[in-house]
Amino acid sequence: MAAAPAGAASDAQTRFGRSVKGLLIDRVTGCGTDVIALTKQVLKGSRSSELLGHAARNMVMQEDAILHSEDSLRKMAIITTHLQYQQEAIQKNVEHSSNLQDQLSHLLK
Repeated sequence: MAAAPAGAASDAQTRFGRSVKGLLIDRVTGCGTDVIALTKQVLKGSRSSELLGHAARNMVMQEDAILHSEDSLRKMAIITTHLQYQQEAIQKNVEHSSNLQDQLSHLLK
């Protein structure tokens, strides 16, 4: 009868070993999955950082373009003002010349 308990003990050890191996395989698989997920997250984070860098550079370029446009608009406003002064001067000269023509035509009659 001593052989039966030894066989049962050996059988229990085998089952215990299989269950431990199964648990270890599950743990290793879980850890592998976690490592893959972590790697994906790190890569996604570095990609996000890269995208933020591109966005920052683009924003700086847009800001420069806006500043340049503002400067151009200021210059155009100054030119417009000067052109208005010139137009007024030309209109006065045209009015003055028509008055002179009228006076000249009166004198020549």
